[in-house]
Amino acid sequence: MFLNIYTIMPGFILGEKKQQSQMFDAKGTMIPVTVLHTAPCFVVGIKWNETDGYTAVQLGYGQTKKNQKPTQGTLQKAGIKIPLHFLREIRVTIDDKNIKIIEKDKKKGLQIGEYELFVGTEIKPEMVFKPGDVIDVSGISKGKGFQGVVKRHGFAGGPKTHGQSDRLRAPGAIGAGTTPGRVLKGMRMAGRQGNMRTTIQNLEVVQTNKSGLTIKGLIPGAIGGLIEVRTKNL
Repeated sequence: MFLNIYTIMPGFILGEKKQQSQMFDAKGTMIPVTVLHTAPCFVVGIKWNETDGYTAVQLGYGQTKKNQKPTQGTLQKAGIKIPLHFLREIRVTIDDKNIKIIEKDKKKGLQIGEYELFVGTEIKPEMVFKPGDVIDVSGISKGKGFQGVVKRHGFAGGPKTHGQSDRLRAPGAIGAGTTPGRVLKGMRMAGRQGNMRTTIQNLEVVQTNKSGLTIKGLIPGAIGGLIEVRTKNL
């Protein structure tokens, strides 16, 4: 049921993390899975190398009650009546094999594998993914606030005996004295943990349907967070 192979057809989509659960494969082995909700997801715009310096597909996902005027103008230009909440951009490379430029009804678009993308096209998971596809998933990790080096970096801390009283979770020495006489840049110290863009690579698609995607493994972010999904060969 779960094939550990790289897909030939590139694909991408935006979604929302709905729940983390578990299921059983064909051999009866229990595996952790994450369920994403991906509807509605539209192509809001396409950037071209000739005019913008690079090629990318602009995606919009989710519904909101009211958009700001710049976003309203972007959606109106794309012919999308749904007030989309999130707008993100996915860069692509034109190779004339898996991704190539096409033109139909005086509209310029992209053909990615077997499907065609034009401004205003709705993307559904079953169009671009299939079980066994290897993907990368990006999201904003959970914020954990200001943390010490033991929790943030996995430091062991100081000794728990031999007369020490307050060095149990201390970082220890952070640099030399005379030379170089300063703390080196990049030194691992206490600070804010989480709440940053995080990417998990080489996950596997388990199931797809018209409005959702099931992924093997756990992905970053809280329930309800925005998630970007891309195939490995994009």
